[in-house]
Order: sequence, then structure tokens, then C-alpha cells
Amino acid sequence: MEFGPTDSLGTLSSTELIGLVRGLVGEVERFRKEIEKLTAALASANREKQELKDEIRRLKGLPPRPPRPPTKPSGMEKATDRPGPDTPSASETSPPRRRGPGVSKLSVDQMVTLTASAPDGSRRKGYEDIIVQDIAFKPEVTLYRRERWVTPDGRTVTADLPAGVASGCGPHLHRMVLMLYFQGQMTCERIVAVLTAAGLSISKRQVVRLVTAKLDLFRVEEEAVFTAGLRASGFVSVDDTGARHAGKAGYTTQFGSPRFTAFRTGPSKSRLAFLRNLLGGTARYAINAAAAAYMRAANLAHGVIDALAGAEVRQFGSEAEWMDHLAALGVTELRVAPDPVRVASEGALWGAIVAEDRLGGAVILSDDAGQFHVGDHALCWVHAERLVYKLVPATDRQRNAVEVTRRMIWWFYRQLKTFKLAPSPERAAALSARFDRIFKRRTGYATLDKLLKRLHANKAELLRVLERPEIPLNTNASENDIRAVVTKRKVSGGTVSERGRVARDVMLGLAKTCAKLKISFFHYLGARLQIPGPDVPPLATLLAPTPS
Repeated sequence: MEFGPTDSLGTLSSTELIGLVRGLVGEVERFRKEIEKLTAALASANREKQELKDEIRRLKGLPPRPPRPPTKPSGMEKATDRPGPDTPSASETSPPRRRGPGVSKLSVDQMVTLTASAPDGSRRKGYEDIIVQDIAFKPEVTLYRRERWVTPDGRTVTADLPAGVASGCGPHLHRMVLMLYFQGQMTCERIVAVLTAAGLSISKRQVVRLVTAKLDLFRVEEEAVFTAGLRASGFVSVDDTGARHAGKAGYTTQFGSPRFTAFRTGPSKSRLAFLRNLLGGTARYAINAAAAAYMRAANLAHGVIDALAGAEVRQFGSEAEWMDHLAALGVTELRVAPDPVRVASEGALWGAIVAEDRLGGAVILSDDAGQFHVGDHALCWVHAERLVYKLVPATDRQRNAVEVTRRMIWWFYRQLKTFKLAPSPERAAALSARFDRIFKRRTGYATLDKLLKRLHANKAELLRVLERPEIPLNTNASENDIRAVVTKRKVSGGTVSERGRVARDVMLGLAKTCAKLKISFFHYLGARLQIPGPDVPPLATLLAPTPS
């Protein structure tokens, strides 16, 4: 119905007015959708424009633009720690905090009595004790005269150096270099500067050698920690970050629990690389029920699965053997989607992990990166809420929809924290129903509705805690662990040699594991370098299963 400039709304009937309002509402809705499309197109154009600017700067040899500041945390984790109307107070859920022991934990090495000059007639009132800590740091040079003998058959026998001597440096200096480089996050140049200023004659080459000296000893123990940690934990939290090696881009993957941390660096962060890391870095393949189930879930052709399951040999100890087997079955010649070689390899690796019980029933907790979606999988709630937090609404209606949704997620997150304190089947069923009510809502903001639909599709992973209350609700611990790798990357850049890459992963992982086990990394290094001091047992023996 059209109206001219002289038409009056007062002359319209109620039916005509209702039709007019409905038409206007439809127009408003159409405009709203157009605005959303234009907003998304503008954001995409801005990104493309910035990428072109960055490419122009690169071609001109100009320095890159400063990185954008990272998105601030939404605050959900800390906010939901505060008691809500239906959340137990801190006094009900945790014992009261006590003042730390401070210097009372120290053992006194010597006692010195200081006298005071008091005038005649003064009365003694005992002593005032003050504990003072100090450290002696000075160079010590030792000349070892190694006795030599010539045997009757012409061989030369030379006396062995004391245990711990490496690259012309004693064990105490070796320990200090490892502490400064890995725990202190110092560069080799700065370590040389500190030691030279103290009176030592040491070069950067010697420091680099000390960083990788006796690496096999630490590597064996770190692999034992990784294997024991995977089996002993009810969950394994994972994350990854960029890392450079030999001038090429790579990735460092973190594995952790409250009892251990391990890092693995490689050129790829694919699921194949992740599964190989779970196997300890060596490729082993097994065709069994777990492998077949994985391949079926990944939509691999049934004919390929049947051929693999019906083959006489179903265990392979190397990638070469496995690829020869796939070639013999004709799998490598197939050109279909999904890639049969990739899916079959992933399934066979997963079959080997299950056959060797590498995870021991542990849940894999991640931030929703696709390579981590294997086995019993759980998702991080902080990353899920961050998707809503990072939305950029264009209208007041959209901003209100985002704010209401975030409040509902925060409230539900607090309920999950309460459930972990006292889990029960009845409360789990109630929370599952509430999850559906929150994430099946339709707000009218198309981008938000699409996001809520995506999060609802991940219901099983987000609510894994209802089945396994011992697992965390977020991957904050992983992000804290991997910060050590990020700091090392910023301070020292990438690694060059293979031994340097392994040393970085192994020593950073051992330092983090010692911290979680309440063991001094200083004492740990001393025990392994045979320096007299506290005995530290093999770390793998200390990884008892975490209480559920």
C-alpha cells in the first residue's frame, strides 16, 4: 500500500495500520541484515587493505608495523571465582590461608655474635636475632694433572677427569649456565658478559657447548617423564605456539598436567605430528579396532578400511614400512577426499597409541584447535566465551544481545565450578538441560546466532566435565606453561642445530616439571651433574596419579 504526501494515518483503518506496521518491521529487518553484511564486508576489506600495506612495506624493505596489542581477557575466570548467590563461599570450599614460613625454612650455616658498646650501668636484655642470606660467587680455577701410562701393546692410558667436568668447565659452572639460560631466560651473550665480569675466561662457544652438554642424560629422563605423565594424569592439557628452527617456521606443542610439562617442536602442527608426539616422537602404526573406528569416523572409504583390516600384517615399526604397505594395497594411488593416506596414517597412529595405552584413559583438553580432536576430548570454556567476547556488534540491539549472552555464559560457568566441588548425576542432568536453553537461543544477531549454534554443536566436549569432574574447565595452565617457550623465543630467537632444539624442549620441560613437583631446579641439576647436595630421585617415579 502506498501513500502520498497528503495522506493521513488517521484515515487508515486498523487493518491497514497493522499491515503498514508489518511492512515497516520487515523493512527494518531487511536493513538490519544489510548492515550486518556491510559491516562484515568492511572488516574484510580493512584486513585485505592492511595485508596489502604490509606487503608493500616488505617489498620496500621497511620495518614491519608494530604488532597489535593482544585482546584483553574477558575476566570470566576471575569473576566467577567470586561467590555468587548459589556458590559456596571460600571459607566453605577451601581452608583459610596462612602466612608463609618465610625464613623459618632456612638452615643456619654459621652464627655470629655481635657485641654492642653500652655505657656503664646498662642491663643485658639478651639478643635480637636477624637471619641474613648471602651467596658467594667467585671463579675457581683448578689444574688437573692427568697421569698417563703406555701399555705393553702401545696403548696410552690416561686418568679420567672428575665426574661433571665438561668442555673445560666444572659442574658448578655447568649448572649455573643451565640455570641462567633456561630458567633465567638469558642469552648466551649476556651469560658470557656476567661470567667474564666475575673473572672467568669463557667464550660464547663454550657456553653453547655447556647448554647442550650431557643432553642425552636429560633427554632420557624427560622422555620417561613424558610417558609416565601421560599415563598418570586424568587429563592432558595441550596448546601450541610458533617456533623457528634452522631459519624456518615451526611449532612447539605443549603437553601438561598438574604434575608434569613436556614440549615438542617440529615443522608442522598437523594431527599427524600431534599423534607422533603422543607416541614419543617415533612413528609406530597398528591396525586394530581403535584404528578402524577412527577411520570410519573420518569417512575413509570402507573398501580401504576392509583392505587394511584384512591384511596379514597389521603392526608397523617405521614410517617406511607403513608407506610400503599402503603402496602395496594401492592406497597411495587413490585420489579422493578425504586423503586416504593421511586418514589411514592418523588412524594407524591412534591405533598404536591405544594399543600401548599411552594415554591411560586421560582426557585431552584443548582450545578447539582441530589437530587435538582425538580420543576423549574436552574444550576450554575460556576460549569458547572469548569467541562471544570478541564479536563487534554494530547496533544497540546487537550489543545488548552479546551482553545478555555473555552474562548467561558466565552464570553457567559458575554453576560448572560449583558442580566440580560436589558432582552428582541429578545436577549433571540439570546443567545439560540448561546448556541447551542457553545455546539454542536465537537473538536476532545473525553472527551471534551462528556462533551459538557452533558452540552447541560442541556440547559433548564443553560438558565433558560432567562425566569427568577432575578435569579443568580451561587451558589456562597450558598457556602459563607455554609462556616459557614464547619468552625464550623472544629473548633468544630460534634454534639452529638439532641438539639446540632438543635442549630447549627438554630443559624447559624439566624446569616446569620440577616446579610442579615442588623440586628446586637448582638441586635437580646438581644431582644430575653429580654435585654434592640433596638427592633428587628420577622425576618419573614421582608422577603418581592425581587424585580425582
